[in-house]
Amino acid sequence: MTAPMPVRPPEPPEKPPPPAEPDKAARPAPAARRPSRLLAPLRETGKLFALAVAVARAVFCRPFQVREFIEQFWFVASVTILPAALVSIPFGAVIALQVGSLTQQLGAQSFTGGASVLAVIQQASPLIVALLISGAAGSAICADLGSRKIREELDAMEVMGVSPIQRLVVPRVLATMLVAVLLNGLISVVGTLGGYFFNVIMQDGTPGAYLASFSALAQLPDLYISEFKALIFGFIAGIVAAYRGLNPRGGPKGVGDAVNQSVVITFMLLFFVNMVLTTIYLQIVPAKGS
Repeated sequence: MTAPMPVRPPEPPEKPPPPAEPDKAARPAPAARRPSRLLAPLRETGKLFALAVAVARAVFCRPFQVREFIEQFWFVASVTILPAALVSIPFGAVIALQVGSLTQQLGAQSFTGGASVLAVIQQASPLIVALLISGAAGSAICADLGSRKIREELDAMEVMGVSPIQRLVVPRVLATMLVAVLLNGLISVVGTLGGYFFNVIMQDGTPGAYLASFSALAQLPDLYISEFKALIFGFIAGIVAAYRGLNPRGGPKGVGDAVNQSVVITFMLLFFVNMVLTTIYLQIVPAKGS
């Protein structure tokens, strides 16, 4: 008889392999947090101020674009001189008529000239300049820079090592500032003459009393603050137009939207800045004769 074959004990069951970890590279990246919409105006304001600082620094850099500055100065002046002269006449007339009517009711008709001329020089003239510069010149500057941006001309300039701010923005901002100062003088003269004509002809005022009240109430700092306002307004209009032109959204349609936004934003800033400057001036400079 043969010996029985030994029986092998059963092998323990194999452990199931651990589940394979998914590849970390294949995992979807966590969604980026979207910036809060409430902070968007603050970011835009910060970028606007950053552009203003960059332009102020680039003014002193060389080379200065003289030809571009002259071309932009002539363009801005050509589109604003005639409208400024035409708009200043009814402004001066309305102020003279309103002030003359009030002084007649109060029995102080002799002060009509000084009150109306001060209103034209200090308030009406800088605001007319601001509206014309932002509406005519600022919209053109914004459209020009925006079209260059969507055609990638500005990106090509940066690749070649040319700063778009120094090459394009600085001459336009300086041109708007210089034209604003010159236009302010023109509007002040035309508005004063218009107010004089309507007060003397339509309200039976006397030329001597009109001029005497003007010399009695007006002073040289009134002209200084008017020119300073025009300078600041021209700078703001140029900066806002350049900023919106450098940051269009949505192709050609975005350029049109940027032009509209630049005009609206400029109007809002100019009226606010005018209020601040007027308040500071009236607190610092005493009235004549006080």
